[in-house]
Amino acid sequence: MSSSVGSEKSFRFAGCQMKVSTDSELNRQRATTLVAEAASNGAQVIALPECWNCPYSNGAFPKYAETCPEVPRAHDDDAGTRSADAVGESSLLLAALAKRHGVYLIGGSVPERATDSRIYNTCLMYGPDGVLLAKHRKMHLFDIDVPGKMTFRESDTLSAGNQITAVQTKYGKFGIGICYDLRFPEYAQLLAIDYGCEFLCYPGAFNTTTGPAHWELLLRGRAVDNQLYVAAVSPARDPDSSYQAWGHSTVVDPWGVVVSTTEHEEAIVYADVDLKRVHEVRQQIPVRTQKRHDIYSSPAPAK
Repeated sequence: MSSSVGSEKSFRFAGCQMKVSTDSELNRQRATTLVAEAASNGAQVIALPECWNCPYSNGAFPKYAETCPEVPRAHDDDAGTRSADAVGESSLLLAALAKRHGVYLIGGSVPERATDSRIYNTCLMYGPDGVLLAKHRKMHLFDIDVPGKMTFRESDTLSAGNQITAVQTKYGKFGIGICYDLRFPEYAQLLAIDYGCEFLCYPGAFNTTTGPAHWELLLRGRAVDNQLYVAAVSPARDPDSSYQAWGHSTVVDPWGVVVSTTEHEEAIVYADVDLKRVHEVRQQIPVRTQKRHDIYSSPAPAK
């Protein structure tokens, strides 16, 4: 692999739509198998789904919560790969898998127990050397009430993160969000314009109420609005679970075309991503230079 930043603009992405069980050891074994399969099929960037190490439920978040490492500083090279007494088994596994296969691994999300005992929904991204590159805590908590269909309040157990997550890779800059973060165009726009991201990845577990209506619509909207690639990786649907994931892990290109997707069963979604396409689309339809900030910032008329 070349070590020069941004010298390559194309890569093969794999989203592992994994079936998650109540057995955390079995989940780690399944993740190990799927990541190995994706890497053997040429994937250089691999992502796991939201809550891959435990069921998605308020009851499960505290039970399965683990300590997660911090992104290492320049003088603290092993902070992202410390031993099990310092961090949980899931983060150690992610580091080992990234290094073993020489890939960028976007580690879906796991419930993280912080030093102040708060619990976060956290994504860890590791580089091909197994070093932690980024830590994203879900910023927007999933608190919804659709009468007769879906009521869920993540805020009953989880705390919200407060940091924007953009990661420099050898291919370009990636932005990370988790599930409900996808619904907020302001976040994607910050990642695209202020942070220079060309590829956004959202591990996410939309459900069978919101998924059919909004999942693909939101992914294509974020891609078209910001003229970049958007990938979202869901857990597979478990008929026996209290929370029915939508599945349909998907990759969308900067033109808004769905380049890869699947149904709700366990699967790996592959997409050949060429970030040069981002710049082509932005040149063809130059909305970034056509924005009317002089109007957008005008005060609203008095009522």
